[in-house]
Amino acid sequence: MLSLMESGGVGFICALLLTPLWIRFLTKRSLGQRIREDGPMTHHVKAGTPTMGGVVIVLSAVTGYLMGHVGTSIVFTRAGELAIVVMVASGVLGFFDDYLGIRNARNLGLNKRGKVVGQLVIAAAFAVAAIRWVHTSTNLSFTRFSLPGWNLTALGWMLFAIVVIVATSNAVNLADGLDGLAAGSATFCFGVLSIIGYWQFRHFNIYHLGASLDLGLVAVGLVGACLGFLWWNAAPARIMMGDTGSLAIGTGLGALCLLMNLDLLLVIIGGLYVAETASVILQVVSFRLFGRRVFRMAPFHHHFELKGWPEFTIIVRLWILAGLLAMLGLGMFYGDFLKIAKVV
Repeated sequence: MLSLMESGGVGFICALLLTPLWIRFLTKRSLGQRIREDGPMTHHVKAGTPTMGGVVIVLSAVTGYLMGHVGTSIVFTRAGELAIVVMVASGVLGFFDDYLGIRNARNLGLNKRGKVVGQLVIAAAFAVAAIRWVHTSTNLSFTRFSLPGWNLTALGWMLFAIVVIVATSNAVNLADGLDGLAAGSATFCFGVLSIIGYWQFRHFNIYHLGASLDLGLVAVGLVGACLGFLWWNAAPARIMMGDTGSLAIGTGLGALCLLMNLDLLLVIIGGLYVAETASVILQVVSFRLFGRRVFRMAPFHHHFELKGWPEFTIIVRLWILAGLLAMLGLGMFYGDFLKIAKVV
């Protein structure tokens, strides 16, 4: 428990202290956000706000994870290391996307093909390493490896993992459209995962996951990093995380759930991101098939903006939704634990 507190505390302090320094560095070099021309008009006032704040989130989360092992008996595990590496890799991809967007003086960085290829390579590398290096269970899981326990085979699980990693990284990227929305909602998700990691560690006889506490350190390090960054990112934001942060957070979320045998529970814990992605899909399908839009603009948080809702009102309400869904996921995990504990 102390190691979890240390990891989260260090992540928070690092992000809290490093973010203003990074803001100063970016401001001096005029590395500011470019705004979509087809986005809500209210966003144009944000043009020039420093971006690539995800650099601080990634560095703080990694520092928190490392410090969580100092002075404790917790050992580094392959699963924890893999989660950190794949998160950093996605952050690097996002950094190049952000930087190219600024250099080209428009809100476009890597082309779609280059970005997707990069995500697929990272996701494929993660999937192969998870099976061959970490030896993750190939069973399709909900709250544990034996529920429902359908064996996907190594190839099937790797294909499934690739889809999950690419989907979660893009889903968080879609949700990163309002000041503090992605960082705040991610805090709930990682907070729940840190609790689950600790619980899996305490009940190894049920979950059989030796790396659970180390994965919990990764999660709580991300909690601290997101909270420390949110201090400066809350509306009106002094810095934006950019793709550097959103891709790293999304990949970290997907990787942790896969490595913790929470494959299907991810849909509940990260329910806000699922809803944001579904709104985009629904908008595209409806327009192409029927020539009509379901929302004034997708993702749906822009729909509420165009209806006249204040930005901070939308953010807080979606934070509440994200928190409720994350807690629902935790409740489902605990409910299954109570059921299986009676048998064990």
